Amino acid sequence: MLVRNCAGGVVFCGNKVFLLKNEKGEWVFPKGIVRRGELPNEVALARVKDEGSIEAEIISTAGHTNYEFFSVTRQKPVCNKIIWYIMRSENLQYKIKEQDKFVDAGYFDVDEAMKLVTYSQDKALLNLSYRKYKDITSVAV
Repeated sequence: MLVRNCAGGVVFCGNKVFLLKNEKGEWVFPKGIVRRGELPNEVALARVKDEGSIEAEIISTAGHTNYEFFSVTRQKPVCNKIIWYIMRSENLQYKIKEQDKFVDAGYFDVDEAMKLVTYSQDKALLNLSYRKYKDITSVAV
């Protein structure tokens, strides 16, 4: 099994969170592979910028998730281990840069985002991240 270390961001602006819809119709958070010599926090910030054209700042770590899938191109199972960061953006502007990978995106109220997010571990990540974000930034709901 190929194990890949990844990093991503749960980006908040006020009481909204940024989501991307990939080519499979799954609503996800921005993330990418951490390559040799790169720092996870820098990769997470770069993916948020690359995938959504969002300037954000990291305010905390959010935790870890992982998932496995079978790579058709590699003909072997892959495990992505992702470290997540809670991020804050100053405005709701975004632009999908990677049209080949993503078909939609947006900032959503957290309740709406919880319904959209495809995977249960991402729902748990969003729930935990939003509580932490509110504690750190004193955002009123």
